[in-house]
Amino acid sequence: MKKLLFLVSIILIASCAPKKFNEKWLKAEAPNTFRARFETTKGNFDIVARRAWSPKGVDRLYQLIKNKYYDDVAIFRVVPNFVAQFGIHNDTLINKSWRSNGIDDEPVLAKNEVMSISFARGGVKTRSNQIFINLKDNHRLDELAYSGVKGFPVIAKVIAGKENVLKFYDGYGDKLGRKQDSINKFGNKFLREKFPKVDYIIKAYFIK
Repeated sequence: MKKLLFLVSIILIASCAPKKFNEKWLKAEAPNTFRARFETTKGNFDIVARRAWSPKGVDRLYQLIKNKYYDDVAIFRVVPNFVAQFGIHNDTLINKSWRSNGIDDEPVLAKNEVMSISFARGGVKTRSNQIFINLKDNHRLDELAYSGVKGFPVIAKVIAGKENVLKFYDGYGDKLGRKQDSINKFGNKFLREKFPKVDYIIKAYFIK
C-alpha cells in the first residue's frame, strides 16, 4: 500500500511539473505586430516584430518568447561589424526539441539592415531557435543563396537599447560560431568555463 501511495505521489508531482516542451506550442500564431524586451548582461533592448515580414518566422519568435525559451541563453557569436547571434538553450532537451522543429522557408521581404533580426539557418527548413541581430547593413544576406535556400528573412527590429547590443563582448569573434557542437552538447557550463566573457540573455518577455 505504501509503495502504491508513493507511486501515485510521484505521478502527481510529475504531472504538475512545468513542461519543458509541448508540440502544441508550435501552433501558436503571433499577432500582426508585437513588442518584446530582452534583458541582457549588458542592459535591455526592445524589439518590434511584424508578421508581414515573415509570418512563419514571426510566429516562431512569438512561440519562443511566450514559452520563456530565452531565459539564460548565451549571445555566443558576436562578430564585430557583422552580427550578434544567440539561441542555443542551456537545457539540451529544450534546445533539441525546438531545433528539430524547423519552420517552412519564406522569401526575404524586409532588408537585413542594421539592428534588424533574422533566424540563422543552414539549409531547407532549418530556421528553428537561433536568431541574429545585424550590427550593420548586411544587404548581401537578403540574396545569399546556399543549400537550397536564398537569403535570411527579417522577423523583427531593435527599436530601443541599440547601445546595449553594441556592448556585447565580441573578442571571441567567430570562434564560437565554429564550436556550436560543443555548446549544444555541454551548454552554458562549457561557455562559462572556457569563454567567461560571453554575454547572456537573462530573459525575454512581451511588452506593450
